[in-house]
Amino acid sequence: MAEDKNYTNAPLEESELEIDLMEYARKLWAARKLLLKVAGIAAVVGLVIAFSIPKKYTAEVILSPEQKKGGNSSLSGMAAMLGIGNVGMGADANALNFSMASDILASTPFILELFDTQVQTLDGEMDTTLVAYLATESRPWWSTVMSLPSMAIGGIKSLFITQEETVEEKPIDPFRLTRLQRGQVGRIKSVITAESDKTGMTKIGVTLQDPLVAATLVDTVLVKLQKYITNYKTSKAQEDCKYWEQLYQERQKEYYEAQEKYAKYSDANQGVIRQSVKIEQERLQNEQSLAFQVFSQVATQLQMSRAKLQEEKPAFAILEPASVPLLPSGTSRKIILVAVVFLALVGTSAWILFGKDLWVSLKEGLKEPNEEKE
Repeated sequence: MAEDKNYTNAPLEESELEIDLMEYARKLWAARKLLLKVAGIAAVVGLVIAFSIPKKYTAEVILSPEQKKGGNSSLSGMAAMLGIGNVGMGADANALNFSMASDILASTPFILELFDTQVQTLDGEMDTTLVAYLATESRPWWSTVMSLPSMAIGGIKSLFITQEETVEEKPIDPFRLTRLQRGQVGRIKSVITAESDKTGMTKIGVTLQDPLVAATLVDTVLVKLQKYITNYKTSKAQEDCKYWEQLYQERQKEYYEAQEKYAKYSDANQGVIRQSVKIEQERLQNEQSLAFQVFSQVATQLQMSRAKLQEEKPAFAILEPASVPLLPSGTSRKIILVAVVFLALVGTSAWILFGKDLWVSLKEGLKEPNEEKE
């Protein structure tokens, strides 16, 4: 009663708040042994979880593509010197940029090219392909437990499949991948990441359990990505260049044949003054001149196509090359331990302060209707 008289002098809300806080503190102090037990159990669970998750290392590279603005002055200048006017760049030079790097790296044809990448672990115990290495990476124990049903189903299915059907060593056909190959593609996709900003600067990362393998793979991905984008941007120019080279060979042959016919006919009819001979000689000379004009124009177009092919090739500035990571990435074991203990204490405290009373009131509320019925 004395406590009630003291609190009546203070505002009602502050008094109730202070009473509630003191009551909460009293309940938690009374349950301190339970909280200590929960903290100890949570610490053990946190250690098991932390040491069950294998260490992973992330190797990253950062590169920036060449930024091209407006038309190409060198190509236009060359066209002006050759007297064929301004030459456009054809397809948009920015049709494929590094903002699409994540989509390119996630494409199945690109991933399939990484299957046979040679990798070596840091300890030197393994020197094999990327697919073979990924099969040796360890997994948390709960992943194995969760996969037991599917493994059991697969084992049962294998009993009804002949020996020939279980052989998965088949040539890779992107149009018709086997279940094993699809799983390998998904596994490789999960370890590769790519981020691009508005300026085109791109960060590519590979996360694996071995630092040397991660660095090797990210460097391989970088090289293949540069090659992929270069081939894409220059594909049209390469086709044009092949076309003009073929046309150049054909027109050169025609010009040489016309030149040879004119020379042979002139030598054979030297000193002859008949009009028919002169007409035929003039006709052959005109054919030679026409063949030379066509050959000259094709040669000019060939030089332009070669120049355009060179101009279409993108340039890349590697700001951060691949290197072997020294420290593991991801959440550290200390943070995992602290997080598990914290969540366990918060959950137990919530049960002591609110859950227990709510459960008791819920049970009493269920008993009252039953007693009224009786």
